[in-house]
Amino acid sequence: MHRHSSHRIASAVALALALLAALVVAWALGAAPAGGQSENSLRNQIEGQEGRERSLSGAAARLGKLERVTARQVALLERRVAAVQRDLAQAQAILGRTVTRRNAAQRRTTRLRKRLRESRSQLAKLLRERYAGGKPDLVTVVLTANGFSQLLETVEFIKRIQKQNEWILGTVRTARRQAIIQRRLLATLTRRRKAAAAVVKRRHDALASIAAGLRARRDALRRARAAKLAALSSSRSKRRRAQRALNKLLADNNRYYSQRGPGGPWSIPWAVVQCESGGQNLPPNSAGASGYYQFLPATWRGMGGSTPHAYQASKAEQDRLAGRLWNGGKGARNWVCAGIVGIF
Repeated sequence: MHRHSSHRIASAVALALALLAALVVAWALGAAPAGGQSENSLRNQIEGQEGRERSLSGAAARLGKLERVTARQVALLERRVAAVQRDLAQAQAILGRTVTRRNAAQRRTTRLRKRLRESRSQLAKLLRERYAGGKPDLVTVVLTANGFSQLLETVEFIKRIQKQNEWILGTVRTARRQAIIQRRLLATLTRRRKAAAAVVKRRHDALASIAAGLRARRDALRRARAAKLAALSSSRSKRRRAQRALNKLLADNNRYYSQRGPGGPWSIPWAVVQCESGGQNLPPNSAGASGYYQFLPATWRGMGGSTPHAYQASKAEQDRLAGRLWNGGKGARNWVCAGIVGIF
C-alpha cells in the first residue's frame, strides 16, 4: 500500500522494519521450495508432464493398434506362404509320379524287345535243327515233308510260331506306342510342371519377402511402443516427483502462512502482517498507511473505519476490517507484502 503521513521519523522507522521483515521472509521462502523451484514452476512442470503423458499414452495406444494389425497381416501372409509351399510340393510330387510311370514304360518296352529277340532266335534255331540247312520257307517245308501227317504237323508248328511272333510283335508295338505317348505326356507334364513350379516359386518368394517386411515393421512398432511406454513411465515418474515437491512446498507454505505470530490472532496470514508492520500498531508512514495492517486512509474509510487513521482504532476493529478486505485471500493484492511473501 502507498503511504502519506506527517510523522516522518516514525514512518522511516516503520518502513525500515517492514523492509527488514520482507527481506527475512523472502530469504526464508526462497530456501523453502524443494530443488529451488517455486510453486508456479512446479505447477508448470506438472502440467507439462501431464500433457506429455497424454501424448505418449495416445502414441503408445496407436502403435499398439498398428502392431496388432501388422501381426494379423503377418499371420495371414505366413499361412499363404505355407499354402503356396504345399502347391509347389504337390507339383513336384506329380512330376515324380510321371517320371516313375515313364521309367516303368521304358523298362516294359525293353523287356518286350528282349523277349522278341529271344523268340526269333529260338524259332530260327528250331527250324535249322528240323531242316538242317538254309533259312526254311513254306515251299521247302512242303517239299521235304515225309508224308501228309508230318506236313500238317510242321505247318501247324509254323503257324503257332507265327502267332507267337505276331503277338510278341504286337505287344512290342503297343508298348512302343505307349512309351511314345508316355514320353510325350511326360514332356508336356514336365513343361507344365516347370511353368507351374516357377509361378509357385515366384509367388512363394514374393509372399515370403512381404511377410519378412511386415515382420520387420511389426518388430519396429513393438520397439517404438516399448520406447513410448518407457518415456511415459519416465514422464510419470518426473510428474510424481514434481507433485511431491509441490505438495511439500505447499505444506511448508501452509505451515508458514498459518503461523499465528506474536500478538495475534491475526485476520490475515502472519507472514503478510510481519512484512507490513512487524506486528506493531504503526503510525502513518510517508504513504499514509498505518496500523497493524497498514491501511491507507482511503481504504480505511472505504471499509467503514471509525477513526481518521487505522492505527487510532482498536486492534479488534482493525482485525475485523482487515479480515473483510482479505476475503479469504481474494483481496490479497491490497497488500504489497502478499506478493513479496509469495501469496500471489
